[in-house]
Amino acid sequence: MTRRRRWAAGTMALLCHTAFAAAVASMALALATGLQRGAGRLPGGWGWLANLVLVLQFPLLHSFLLSARGRPWLRLLSPVGHGQTLAPTTYVLTGSLQLLLAFWAWTPSGVVWHAPEGATGALQWGLFGAAWLFLVKALWDAGLGLQSGAAGWWALWRDRPVAYGGMPTQGLFARCRQPIYLGFALVLATAPCWTPDWALLSVPWIGYCAVGPRWKERRWERLFGDRFRAYRATVPYLLPRIRP
Repeated sequence: MTRRRRWAAGTMALLCHTAFAAAVASMALALATGLQRGAGRLPGGWGWLANLVLVLQFPLLHSFLLSARGRPWLRLLSPVGHGQTLAPTTYVLTGSLQLLLAFWAWTPSGVVWHAPEGATGALQWGLFGAAWLFLVKALWDAGLGLQSGAAGWWALWRDRPVAYGGMPTQGLFARCRQPIYLGFALVLATAPCWTPDWALLSVPWIGYCAVGPRWKERRWERLFGDRFRAYRATVPYLLPRIRP
């Protein structure tokens, strides 16, 4: 029984972290090239329609799986069973596969509005790199084990409940309540290559980063009650305050 459980945990660790690393690399490459590397080849308006579907599928499923109706489906999605314990890992794996689908099935337009060059280009690359560092810091402050999916398979490996941790309030979370969404939006906004494809992807996703956390905060309020309400009253929502 222990061997089967650990086989399931190890398999999910390999699947989740491989997909997560590939998704991060694919996102960085896609944004750096204005989404001109996608494998999609649909003609004309069909390409734009398919791209729009790829844009929408990520925030819609991402939010649904965390809702009261979506959580049972999340448990069923575990490819090796143990859905309850592996839910954090399955969630990250699913999100990573969604990102891979969006970036690699994309139909490029072939139109480039702006490519980074010279001193201005160097500044753009610097801002793009800084946005990625901000996002990594936000993930770290939120608990990298949970954000990377490791919390689920590690709990299964040790045959213990998942350590979800408490409400994050330290680091970047002391400056704003949703630094992960802010970091994701900054990565999108600072992409150095500007194309119609980048605009089609970034505008809806940045909008999701501004609105989507509202549902997350409702869950936090149910879980943490007065503690979250006090935190919400003193810490800004998305735009960080400079002074503590």
